[in-house]
Amino acid sequence: MQWYQITNEEACSSPALVVYLDRIKANIAKMIQIAGGTHRLRPHVKTHKMAEVVKLQLDMEITQFKCATLSELEMCLGAGTPDVLLAYSLTGPNVSRYFDLVDQYPEASLSTIVDNETSFKGLAEEAALRQSPIRLYLDINNGMNRTGIVPGPGAEALYQLMYDHSFVEPMGFHVYDGHIHETELGLRTDACHRDFEPVLQMKQALERSGYLVPNIVAGGTPTFPIHAVHTDRILSPGTPLLWDGGYDKAFPDLDFLPAAVLLSRVVSRPLVDRCCLDLGHKAVASEMVHPRIYLLGQTPHETLMHSEEHLVLTDPECSMTIGQAVYAIPTHICPTVALHDQVYIVENNSVIGQWAVTARSRWNTL
Repeated sequence: MQWYQITNEEACSSPALVVYLDRIKANIAKMIQIAGGTHRLRPHVKTHKMAEVVKLQLDMEITQFKCATLSELEMCLGAGTPDVLLAYSLTGPNVSRYFDLVDQYPEASLSTIVDNETSFKGLAEEAALRQSPIRLYLDINNGMNRTGIVPGPGAEALYQLMYDHSFVEPMGFHVYDGHIHETELGLRTDACHRDFEPVLQMKQALERSGYLVPNIVAGGTPTFPIHAVHTDRILSPGTPLLWDGGYDKAFPDLDFLPAAVLLSRVVSRPLVDRCCLDLGHKAVASEMVHPRIYLLGQTPHETLMHSEEHLVLTDPECSMTIGQAVYAIPTHICPTVALHDQVYIVENNSVIGQWAVTARSRWNTL
């Protein structure tokens, strides 16, 4: 029996997302090994969005986490995490919602990011109004050009504003280099070092002027092992918890285990060379061109049509039968998880329960 096959398939309604407990634990152990321990790990929760996966990491002595939404932040806090970084710029009502969570969980260390003076003033004013100091990282743009402030005089001035404000605790830099995704490790390493050099130069300039930069939260998954070599950096991989087909193909050097699989069923055989699965783009991430899945235990099939509830595949030698369970690894796991309210848990090739995907919701209690 293959690792992904389930003996009690009848326990799974389809389409379903299935996670493999032993493989998740193995991936956590692999992250710890790469990081040289747990003290520098701040894993991102955006991939799995599940309190139970957070608890698995807590059980393995990981205590710092990173998230992208207030719902994920609340999920982490509810799971008992002592330290969470919300790596997303807060504006509008989200500012007060964030401070409500700070008030609700006074024993936890919460922090967030800022990359411009307007947002900084809004956060600092709310902190002063509530008499509740806020922990802030300066979000730096070192090449991705999505968020962050470019290293230089403007960034230094903003960090100095943070440093000098009585209701702000400057935590250091947040640097996400998601634009670096070369498959060949040597090229990826060169790009990572090149684009990180301005960050290091700015840190040195600030500290020469008396402005300490206590932490640098650096990188994502592709650059995780590169930053891990530098002991002054906090590491934030996220995808390795579950892994996916896209990263497995793009970054073979990372060598994590696929720990999440889509279980679908054949619902129609409209032509002799075609089969239709109940795996529409409401069940699997579809923002990319095909292939959006990698079939397990099947000959390669070409995708002919993908709609809301249907996936039509073709293969001259297609032998799938009506009702047959079909297993597939998604190309992109993070948005795939966000399409499912719960996942099935598999241990020793058997479904043993379900976990709620708590943080797929935009709102929890606040």
